Amino acid sequence: MVSFFEASLTQLSIHKTGNKAQDEFYVLSEKPVSLNDEELNKLLMQYFLGPFEKTNEVYRFYHSGDDLDLNEVYHYASALFNAPGTFHENTELLAKYLYDLSTHPKIKPGELYVALFDNVQIEGELHQAVGIFKSETKETYLKVFPEQNGFNLSYENEGINIHKLDKGCLIFNTEKEEGYKVVVIDQTNRNQEAVYWKDEFLKLKIRNDNYSQTNAILGVYKDFVTTKLDEEFEISKADKIDLLNRSMKYFKEKEQFELKEFSQEVIGNEQGIASFLSFKKNYENEFETGIADSFEISGPAVKKQSRVYKSVLKLDKNFHIYIHGNKDMIEKGFDEEKSLNYYKVYFREEQ
Repeated sequence: MVSFFEASLTQLSIHKTGNKAQDEFYVLSEKPVSLNDEELNKLLMQYFLGPFEKTNEVYRFYHSGDDLDLNEVYHYASALFNAPGTFHENTELLAKYLYDLSTHPKIKPGELYVALFDNVQIEGELHQAVGIFKSETKETYLKVFPEQNGFNLSYENEGINIHKLDKGCLIFNTEKEEGYKVVVIDQTNRNQEAVYWKDEFLKLKIRNDNYSQTNAILGVYKDFVTTKLDEEFEISKADKIDLLNRSMKYFKEKEQFELKEFSQEVIGNEQGIASFLSFKKNYENEFETGIADSFEISGPAVKKQSRVYKSVLKLDKNFHIYIHGNKDMIEKGFDEEKSLNYYKVYFREEQ
């Protein structure tokens, strides 16, 4: 979704923030980093932007009072876009703001990088982007160097692995009125102990558009089939796979999702439909997000979900049966003499 083969790094400031609750302080740089070293620029681009090539979810800034300007990072990002001459001053304010939120005992100190990029691509379009990154994990590196007629070793403590960005977000200079397009990663704290990065510092919510709606309903339906159906119905794995295949067929062939039509065409059983609608409602309540009954289907979201929709029937460790079509062409039985289950598969020709 995000690519940077045309991107360039135009401004960068680095500060350090500690854990306020542990009486660690912040340290602010007096000026931005010089970007004259071409090789260093390439390494920084890989470090900052490389991890975002695998992101799928797009977020937006929000504020509980519906006034986006009260979202601090949104406010500073707007200033970074609109007034490049005050770039460094605003990065200092961002560092102080993050420090004020760093009160959980498990939040680690680290360097805060704020960068301005040109021509970063998201969803096929090039945009200016502000990047906010934090490095927390330090590693030790060995250095091998020639010495006289051989080699010697030294090491570097507190080094940073450019392939392991701890925390980061990219804010794209588009759709400002809706809260910008934002992608985010947090590799070091994925539990409730450090929600400060995405929820408290950035204050983000999932973008509620066709992509997120398509992605959400496919995810909910997959969870319903794989986890919920067994609780209420006797259903074979082959039937589950058939239900998943039928849903994917619906989304690949239709341009518009209609909840009633989907339920009738894919599930078909009234009890099953009622159970699915209840499951969907519980999901919306739990995650405080609504999934519309009708929306335009997003092809990229379908493509993403198709990778995790499994159509493989695994039989012990001997066989895998791939079911892509009509489930009536496979029949399950039990051999009493051998005391084993079996599947009978019908086909017209080998290929």
